[in-house]
Parts: sequence; structure tokens; C-alpha cells
Amino acid sequence: MSPAVLTPVSAQRASAAGRRQLAAAAELPCRSDPDLFFAEKPEEVQRAKALCRRCPLQSACLAGALQRGEPCGVWGGELLLRGVVIPGKRARGRPRKTSLAA
Repeated sequence: MSPAVLTPVSAQRASAAGRRQLAAAAELPCRSDPDLFFAEKPEEVQRAKALCRRCPLQSACLAGALQRGEPCGVWGGELLLRGVVIPGKRARGRPRKTSLAA
């Protein structure tokens, strides 16, 4: 088979498609504030998860993160720790020794 030859019109279309892909990637929630997706505070982790739920690449992002065994962070709307999905993040600091009075 012969390789595809790009004519000026098809090259122009390809570059337009490439520009659209770059623009779409720049609008992804994880691109606007990447630090949020590696936050320490549970409230910020929940905010990152909420942003992921609206992302069109959510399932692909999560699948890729699980395949790579990402060590931490919010990926595809889930919180990962050591390559495994965990339900939530505990606040930093020592846990209370006694429960609070109601």
C-alpha cells in the first residue's frame, strides 16, 4: 500500500482538526488547575471529582490511570492511592483519641 499523500486541502483540514483538539484539551478541567487534582484537603478532592464528572474524557482518563498505576490524585472522577481507587481522603493530622460530645 502506498502512504497517504496530504493535499493542501486535506493538510489544512488536518491542521484545523489538530487546532480543535488542542483547544478542547486546554479546556479540560484538569488543565485549568492541575494542583487541585492532587490536593490534600478532602473538600478540594471532592471539588476535583465534581469537575471530572463533567469531563468528556472521564472514562478514558480513569482507565489510563488504572493501567499506569498512578500513585495518587484524582483521575477520571475517582481518587487513586498507590494505583487503587479509594473512597475518600482523610484530613491531615492525627485522628482524635476520643469522640466529640454530641
